[in-house]
Amino acid sequence: MTGGFLAYGLLAALAIALVFAAATDLRARTIDNWLTFGIAAAAPLFWWASGLELWPGVALQVGVALAAFAVLAGIWALGQMGGGDVKLLTALALWLPWLPFVRLLIFMSLIGLALTLVIAAAHYARRRPGKPMTPYGVAISLAGLWVLASTYGPPAGLFQGT
Repeated sequence: MTGGFLAYGLLAALAIALVFAAATDLRARTIDNWLTFGIAAAAPLFWWASGLELWPGVALQVGVALAAFAVLAGIWALGQMGGGDVKLLTALALWLPWLPFVRLLIFMSLIGLALTLVIAAAHYARRRPGKPMTPYGVAISLAGLWVLASTYGPPAGLFQGT
């Protein structure tokens, strides 16, 4: 174990990055590549700080991220998801074990549905032409914050018993 302070500091930085991703997606309907790259690049430091073993721990994290990217890239190719959303979810898959990542996907879907309904209602109430665009980075970020808090926050704790 290398230290809880660094791991929690990295989790705090991830939370800030998620808030920033939500804000930029809401404002400009884009999630910057530098942000998703930074999230992905910081994951190995988090693995080290949290004492994750190379096998099977790191291998599973990379496997979850590769599987997520493959599925999400297919959804992107069908035009059903933005590229920034695919990259953000793939970067988050590097941080979360597979079960919390599945929870993230479920929460993201539910939050995204609610957000889409609100945006669609507002779009049609204002009689705007065209198709409403949902900033799904907001749903991803809110779900990510929720899962981070429930996975690593106090009662679960990152280093409980140490």
